[in-house]
Amino acid sequence: MTLCVRASKALASTTISAAWHPFALKIRPPAVYKTISYPISPFQSPPIYNNRKAMALFSSYPASCPIIRCSSNRDSHEPNRQKLNNIRIIGTSSAKAAVDHILSHTAGVANTFNSITSVPENGYIPKEEIRQNIPTRKKLVDPHRQGLITQGGVGYRQTVVIRSYEVGPDKTATLESILNLLQETALNHVWMSGLLSNGFGATHGMVKNNLIWVVSRMQVQVDHYPIWGEIMEIDTWVGASGKNGMRRDWLVRSQATGLVFARATSTWVMMNQQTRRLSKMPEEVRAEISPWFIEKQAIHEDSPEKIIKLDSKARYMNSNLKPKRSDLDMNHHVNNVKYVRWMLETIPDEILESHQLSSIILEYRKECGSSDKVQSLCHPDDDGVLKDGLKQTNDINLLNGFSLASEILENNGLLHPFKKEPLRYTHLLQTQGERGSEEIVRGRTAWKKKMSTLPFPSS
Repeated sequence: MTLCVRASKALASTTISAAWHPFALKIRPPAVYKTISYPISPFQSPPIYNNRKAMALFSSYPASCPIIRCSSNRDSHEPNRQKLNNIRIIGTSSAKAAVDHILSHTAGVANTFNSITSVPENGYIPKEEIRQNIPTRKKLVDPHRQGLITQGGVGYRQTVVIRSYEVGPDKTATLESILNLLQETALNHVWMSGLLSNGFGATHGMVKNNLIWVVSRMQVQVDHYPIWGEIMEIDTWVGASGKNGMRRDWLVRSQATGLVFARATSTWVMMNQQTRRLSKMPEEVRAEISPWFIEKQAIHEDSPEKIIKLDSKARYMNSNLKPKRSDLDMNHHVNNVKYVRWMLETIPDEILESHQLSSIILEYRKECGSSDKVQSLCHPDDDGVLKDGLKQTNDINLLNGFSLASEILENNGLLHPFKKEPLRYTHLLQTQGERGSEEIVRGRTAWKKKMSTLPFPSS
């Protein structure tokens, strides 16, 4: 690659040459030139980035002379790429447009110019914008995130792999990992829409009105837990929820078999970032997001289940919980996934060892800040109390979670543990302070016996 840059009279320009590079890009304003040849491996960064004098040279450019980065491909036989050998950039906007046009038609070349959607008059591009590369218009495919727009142009699907740090001792993904993946795909959906501003999932209209999204209710149903290394497809889409809310749903399934692992639904409202009060949806925001609404639900709820408020009589309690700095998100409050961890820590160890969560419902009442002290309460429902390994039901006894009757053989010969009602717990997170306690979130969890074998649908 040959790269010529403008320098002052005191500093000459620098050229880096590499025979393997398929094209050369020249920035050639009127200045003195000096050529330095240095062999570059495809797996080695040019040494100019580690040279202080060279960095000083780059930082000394006038704003009218942009610095341009190029990715490369070893195949140099395509005619469009050969055109790049003759490019000279002297100005800013007009020359950039010419390069954009050629690069946009060059297959296999990473177009970093797309990250700079518009160049200010002074030629300065904020580093954050270049690093984030937030689209300003709708994208259909994102190869970096393995995502694509689906469902007639309004839904989003992302392919993810369960990593080693996302699984627990049983080598299956933890609930926290699944919730984090749901949150990430939701943000990437907004990213692909071209509506994302510099906020945490906020659109341009929301940032203009100083608004942020907060979740008011969430329900997750987990049928099966993916294992380490498993490839999943997560679909997500949005719809209207009343006049001022938005519903977001997810469907998580195996890419290999199509087996549905989990489904989730949530309700979101807007809050003023300064006053921390809920806000109505401005018309300009409604105009931004309503074209993306579809009438489809992952979980059908005719009448949402009401969650009672626990008090000091709760059987399990964990007090003096303190948020860490790492628990805060970009909106400067505790992330909702952290709430789930605090809730699950109050579940008895014997239940966590032998059971897995099958569903969770969360009703958010108040945000939690970094200075709050939190108390986690948990109480088992009367119809789901486990005593000495024996759970009594009306028509059958369950010993260690396995049926003693004809239900032993089910699901193609597999033992189907705890076919009857699962264990259920009610939860409450609240702040602790001199002025009393305030609710943060109410919750309800259901648990079923762990399965050693994953049932796949028959072909």
